[in-house]
Amino acid sequence: MVDGTAERQWVGIDLHLHRSVICRIDDQGQEIDWVRIDNDPKALVRAVRKAGRKAPVAIEATYGWYWAVDALMAAKFEVHLAHPYGMKAMRPRRRVKTDQRDARELANLLRLGSLPEAYIAPPQLRELRELVRYRMVLTKANTAVKNGIRALLAKHGIRLPVTDLECQTGTALLDRLQLPGSYADRLASQRRCLLMLEHEIGLIETQLDRMLRAHPGYRALLKIQGLGPVLAGIFVAEIGDISRFPSADALACWAGITPRLHASDLTVHHGHVSKQGSGLVRWAAVEAVQRKCEPCVREVRDQIVARRGRSARNIAKVAAAHRMLDLVYYTLRDGQARALIPVAA
Repeated sequence: MVDGTAERQWVGIDLHLHRSVICRIDDQGQEIDWVRIDNDPKALVRAVRKAGRKAPVAIEATYGWYWAVDALMAAKFEVHLAHPYGMKAMRPRRRVKTDQRDARELANLLRLGSLPEAYIAPPQLRELRELVRYRMVLTKANTAVKNGIRALLAKHGIRLPVTDLECQTGTALLDRLQLPGSYADRLASQRRCLLMLEHEIGLIETQLDRMLRAHPGYRALLKIQGLGPVLAGIFVAEIGDISRFPSADALACWAGITPRLHASDLTVHHGHVSKQGSGLVRWAAVEAVQRKCEPCVREVRDQIVARRGRSARNIAKVAAAHRMLDLVYYTLRDGQARALIPVAA
C-alpha cells in the first residue's frame, strides 16, 4: 500500500506486442502521468511501481498477456484482467482513440469498480489449456488434410468405401491407388502430413493423460456417459476453478449456450444462443450429446425432437448440451451429480 500521506493511485496498461502504454490516475480520476515502454518485465514493474506498493493494476487480456500478468503478480501488485468482450461492449466509437486514452480508461473503470474482469488462470492451468487448444488446432489440420485427400480422389472419380482413411482397410486402398503425374506426388505428400499430425496428436494426448491422471474432477467426469478423455480434459482445462461459478446456469451462460434475451416493458423476446463465451466448452458439450450419453441428457434431446419434429434437431442438441453442462458443473463441484445416482425402488 501507499503510505498514509500519499494518495492512492490506479494503473491502466494498454498492452501491445512490442510496446505498451502505462497510465496512472488518482482517486478523483485525474491523470497523474503516462509512459510508453518497450515490453520487458523489469521495465514494466519499474514503471508501475511509481504508483506505490501493491497498487491496483488493470490490464486487458490481449495478445500475449501471460508474461505481463506474471511479472506484476510476482511483484505483489493487485492485478485485474479486463475481458476483451466486456471492454468492447463498454467502449463507444470515439472520434479520437489513442493508447494513452485506452490505458486511462482501464484505470478509471478499475477505480469505479466497473471493470469487466476475466479469470486469471494459474500457470499450471494455463499450460493445460494450451495443450488442449493446441490439440484442437492439430485436429482441425488433420481433418483438413483428410478432406483434401478425398477432394483429390473425387477429381478422378474415386470414392473410397471407408469413413476412416487411417484404418487398415483405408490404408490398403490408398496404397493400391495409381494416380497420374503430379497427383500421385500430391497424394503421397498429404499422406505424410497425415502421419505426422497423427503422431503429434498422440504425443499431446499422452501428455494430457499424464497431467490429468490424478485430477479428481477429471476422474469423476469420465464416469459420465458420453465423456471420454478428450472431452473431460477440455472441461477441466477450460473451466478451471468451478467455485467461480455460483450455479450451473452461470456455467452455461459463460459457455455461450444460453439464449439471448431482449425485454422492453411487457415485450420479452428470447433469441438464439449467445455464443459469447468459451467456444471449446460449447463444442465439447454439443459433441458429448451426439454420442451414447446419459439417459437424462438423451431424454431432453428426444422430447424436443418428438414434439417439434426432425427439423428441430439442432435445437434439441443445444438443449441437451445445456443439460450436459449441468451434470459437468455438479460433478466438478461435488464429485458426482445427483441426477446420475440410481434411485432405489
